[in-house]
Amino acid sequence: MPAPVLYRKWRPQTLSQVVGQEHVTRTLLNALATSRVSHAYLFCGPRGTGKTSTARILAKAVNCTVDGKGEPCATCPMCLSIAEGRALDLIEIDAASNRGIDDIRGLREKINFAPAEARYKVYVVDEVHMLTDHAFNALLKTLEEPPPYAIFILATTEVHKVPVTILSRCQRFDFRRISQRALQDYLARICDTEGIGFEDAGLELIARCAHGSARDAVNLLEQVEVAYGQQVGLAGVEEMLGLTSDPRAMRLVRAIAAGQLKEGMTSIQDVREDGGNLTQFGREVASYLRALLLLKAGAEDAIELPDESIMELKGVAPNIAMGTVVAAVRAFTHLDFRGDQGSSLPLELALLDAVAPPAATTAAPDASTPQPRPKVEPASRPAPPVRSATTPMPQAPPERRPPATPPAPQQVDVASRPASPIAFTPGDADQLRQMIKEVRVPQMKFIESLLRNGCSVERIEDNHVVLGFRAALLSHKERIEKPEALRMAEMAIQELTGIAYRIRCLVVENGAPTPAGDARGHLVRAAMEAGAKQVT
Repeated sequence: MPAPVLYRKWRPQTLSQVVGQEHVTRTLLNALATSRVSHAYLFCGPRGTGKTSTARILAKAVNCTVDGKGEPCATCPMCLSIAEGRALDLIEIDAASNRGIDDIRGLREKINFAPAEARYKVYVVDEVHMLTDHAFNALLKTLEEPPPYAIFILATTEVHKVPVTILSRCQRFDFRRISQRALQDYLARICDTEGIGFEDAGLELIARCAHGSARDAVNLLEQVEVAYGQQVGLAGVEEMLGLTSDPRAMRLVRAIAAGQLKEGMTSIQDVREDGGNLTQFGREVASYLRALLLLKAGAEDAIELPDESIMELKGVAPNIAMGTVVAAVRAFTHLDFRGDQGSSLPLELALLDAVAPPAATTAAPDASTPQPRPKVEPASRPAPPVRSATTPMPQAPPERRPPATPPAPQQVDVASRPASPIAFTPGDADQLRQMIKEVRVPQMKFIESLLRNGCSVERIEDNHVVLGFRAALLSHKERIEKPEALRMAEMAIQELTGIAYRIRCLVVENGAPTPAGDARGHLVRAAMEAGAKQVT
């Protein structure tokens, strides 16, 4: 027979052995001592925090033949039968697989039978939130007024899914995540008893990665112990969890603090070319940035990093503003690698957001920023068509002058520019319709297709390029309106025109451009853009 795994071998057998839940165990001990045990309890909290173990200990305590008014003795026949899982009067129900009304009706019928050998019949319903509404309704009366020899203990990780009618009939105990210090002490006690060598740094990392779950912590400890043979060291834990520290993560943080975009891009490319795990690299950078944020806020005690890393971050903190740290934390905690796990683009965009946030894009351009295209003289344009004598001469349009100081364009990776540049006059939608056919966005090819063929340039107004999408192609509109795609499209148009236009999308009926001087009221136009149809 295989040896039991560590987390089962070290499952607490008395209330005093439950780790990190003193507020629960103290109340239960007082209830046992004063014979004020309730008929129904609700244990809720994260996984691995001791809910089911405490339920079994309470079942032993109320049925202990030695005392019955405190800690179970763990030696009497009832305590032993419950600990070994052969007690007939401890009924454990998995509500995830017995969630229907028929299962609860069967429980209601059997509860009327007196206990076989114990003082109380104890029903432990695990994951109770999985019961159906009809099952909850069938349980209500029995839960409120069970027989005097029956005790219900409901356990759940999602208490918000339990109906209030059930909550009002139970004494509720909220189990908390176990502190890192308590978990580390618990793991050290296990190692001492089991004869496992350990490093404090290794146990600290295991406790941090368990996120408050004792079961997860003991499982990780056993994995490392099996892999490295009775020795738990920091290097082994890092390798097992895939958390090997990469010095380039700290180098990237220093580049963000110094505003060095080139240095940061180099660090990311080094990781990609070495075949490193970009997802894990992003998490490591995010953890350093979070620690930097806590340092700036004066909450050093909340940082869960080695002392060497904290000291290095303390040297970086004075050189970076709080606003930059906040922008960097937001950028690196929302990395999305679902499209391509091997692409470094999410990291590069996060770096750009951290080093050059949108508010700073109007700053003076540096040498690497592309400049607006020079205006071509009118003589280089195609000659106008010849008109007959009877054709009235059109009125000359008012002269359009470009802004005195056009905003500096953002840099976008465009594969190539048109061979013959087209002079662009701000506000001229006809010119933009011609120029947009030359747009190139290698990072997101679908943007090229949408701008060239999937939409129409309706007009330019209020420094916005209004793009029209036919009602049958609403998916194209939704796709380009996603923040990252919209930003790349705006950058591509700015590369073509030299003007930082914003993009606004609307729905058109036939795809034909709408005249800029539309006589309809602004409310009608807004309704049309939202998908309404005008009835004449």
